Amino acid sequence: MADLLALSSRIIDQGVAHEPVNRITQELSELGEGVAIVESFSHVVTFASDDGLVCFDTSGAWSGGAVLEAIRSWSDERFHTLLYTHGHVDHVGGAGAFLAHEEGRGRPAPRVVGHENVARRFDRYVATDGYNRAINARQFGGVRGAINQGIGGTASFLPPETPRPGLTFRDRMRLDVGGVAIELRHALGETDDHLWAWLPERRTICAGDFFIWNFPNAGNPQKVQRYPLEWAAALREMAGTGAELFIPAHGLPIEGAARIRRVLDDVAGALEDVVGRTLDGMNQGLPLDAILHEVQVDPALLEKPYLRPLYDEPEFVIRNVWRLYGGWYDGNPAHLKPATEAALGRELCELAGGAGALVARAGELAEAGELRLACHLVELAAAARPDDRAVHAVRADVYERRRKHERSLMAKGVYGHAARTSRSVAERD
Repeated sequence: MADLLALSSRIIDQGVAHEPVNRITQELSELGEGVAIVESFSHVVTFASDDGLVCFDTSGAWSGGAVLEAIRSWSDERFHTLLYTHGHVDHVGGAGAFLAHEEGRGRPAPRVVGHENVARRFDRYVATDGYNRAINARQFGGVRGAINQGIGGTASFLPPETPRPGLTFRDRMRLDVGGVAIELRHALGETDDHLWAWLPERRTICAGDFFIWNFPNAGNPQKVQRYPLEWAAALREMAGTGAELFIPAHGLPIEGAARIRRVLDDVAGALEDVVGRTLDGMNQGLPLDAILHEVQVDPALLEKPYLRPLYDEPEFVIRNVWRLYGGWYDGNPAHLKPATEAALGRELCELAGGAGALVARAGELAEAGELRLACHLVELAAAARPDDRAVHAVRADVYERRRKHERSLMAKGVYGHAARTSRSVAERD
């Protein structure tokens, strides 16, 4: 079993990650007296109290049972309180296993605590069940074992046995569970129902997804609004607590007040910079296209082991800032009430001398590394000729190249899905 605190200290202090920082081992590690973490998707952080166990998050439906088993190897005390840092299914989906476990032992069900917006999120998940399952299949479809593990292939996006919080709050709330004092603080960030917890007597923060050992997930192209500036403010507030132990829901825990402050300030600064420069462009009247290609994050910053764009990336955050402050119109009048993509594709194919001319040029551009342009051309050709196997063969090749070129899981997921879709058409009998 790795010494997680020593590992994270070495990675942060050296500025290089030679080992994985986001691990899914299903193993439990003690981080101090009466506190343990199970590394999963997402992690579960557990505190021992005189009244029983207090858990931050429950992991997902596919992993909740394994997490529970790992905790039981550490303590057989009853689960007293389950705290949802937010309502994403990889944080709440395992709760049913915890409740069933206590019921099977004839013990009271644990109390479930979360922000008041969690229930509204659950309602949205029920209303958009098929859409969310499609998104996750696309986003995680290229991740080995993801569908089998249930990240993208569960029968229901939100497991129906997932309990809603019975105790909620709006801004702040203090709990005392068996001598463990917990201050819950709401902040906008990845979601509108997110909380982080400050345990003052233990100088500990449980941060949920405010920190994920990657560039912040503040721009996910397939999900609802994120709040990067408020996210940065929450990180600044965390940094100001003087915490000695910082435990995120993904990635390694961090110890040492100076180290924690440095990391949180770096992430907050990166978000503030993207937001500030995007707003500067908007205030100058620039269209979204210009801002997307002018606002760049310092490449050296993106090489820090806790800011690499391996999940989300700055370009997507810029789009989210635009959406938050400016709506969906991107400044191009042709996009306000556009023609169908199929009609546009047919017109361009006619001008170019047929779909074959477009896909041939797309292939040339892809070979030359001009993948953005190649994608535009091959997409128009496929829109014009949706059943053409030759067109889809080239489209599959272009998007497979694009996927390999990208760093973020978000981009890889979308491009990989496009490649697989076209490959199935190209190979159709």
